[in-house]
Amino acid sequence: MERLTAMASVFCVVDDKHVPLYRILWVSDLPHFCGNEDCACEGRYEIRLEMDESVWANREERDEVLGALEAWAGGPENEDHWP
Repeated sequence: MERLTAMASVFCVVDDKHVPLYRILWVSDLPHFCGNEDCACEGRYEIRLEMDESVWANREERDEVLGALEAWAGGPENEDHWP
């Protein structure tokens, strides 16, 4: 996926889904591990959405989402919103 620039889009692509940035509540820092043999999300990063939904990303997609959220919020150079 190509790098999103500030205000380029309000969407990011995660596992072939166009996810609106404003629906994202949080992004996992560690990959999922539950130990269940039939778990299809093992080793992937959870991106939690509104309405008790999640999408699952690989490391690259997770990093792209974090970059897109930073750009959408004004970027790291706009430190007014960070303590």
